[in-house]
Amino acid sequence: MIIPAIDLINGQVVRLKKGDFNQVTQFDTDPLAQLSHYRDAGSALLHIVDLDGAKDPANRQLDTLTRLVENLSCPIQVGGGIRDKAEVEALLKLGVDKVVIGSLAARDPQLVAGWIQQFGAERITVALDLLLDDQGNAQVATHGWQKGSGKLVEEVIAPLRQAGLKHVLCTDIDRDGMLTGPNVALYQTLIGQYPEISWQASGGIAELEDLKQLKAIGIGGIIIGKALLTGRFTIEEALACWQNG
Repeated sequence: MIIPAIDLINGQVVRLKKGDFNQVTQFDTDPLAQLSHYRDAGSALLHIVDLDGAKDPANRQLDTLTRLVENLSCPIQVGGGIRDKAEVEALLKLGVDKVVIGSLAARDPQLVAGWIQQFGAERITVALDLLLDDQGNAQVATHGWQKGSGKLVEEVIAPLRQAGLKHVLCTDIDRDGMLTGPNVALYQTLIGQYPEISWQASGGIAELEDLKQLKAIGIGGIIIGKALLTGRFTIEEALACWQNG
């Protein structure tokens, strides 16, 4: 599926380049209006990243998230620095459909495996932010890409699979916010290794052709942020491309 995304800082729609808080682009658009447009076009799932919460959970934008969830009345996936069970429970109680767990899944996969079992595999999306080393091995980055975990994908995935992991959002950091095209080969490898997981591709989407290539390899979902906000193509074009691709 096509999953339109927005990133929020202080209630404003922004994009970071390669996850760098020093490279912020702010967009002059209201988050509710933007997401309403995506919903009305036919999007089945919307993706919101709380960048304030990612930096410091004490600054989670709960007022903004509450307003969006209450007014949109459609499935929403929320991520950004969620590191304890109370936060997961609070977001699910708020009406969020899926909670994205990133850094913590790399640091403590056993803990997150317990959450998958407790809340259900449909309610937890694990986010793996990958950095490819010189040998092409995918290393999992943590803490908003500011630290490497030193773990390979297989090490993180193993205990999560045993718990019934269903949804993984995977970002190739080198492509994120760059509009250089997705790393199709990376996703193809992951889908081949873990066919039972629904993979969400994120990072680098720039052209409608990118969507066709990812659909062709069996991707579960495609997160699109900057390409929609900058007018590379419209949400209507993206949804039609997915339907007809």
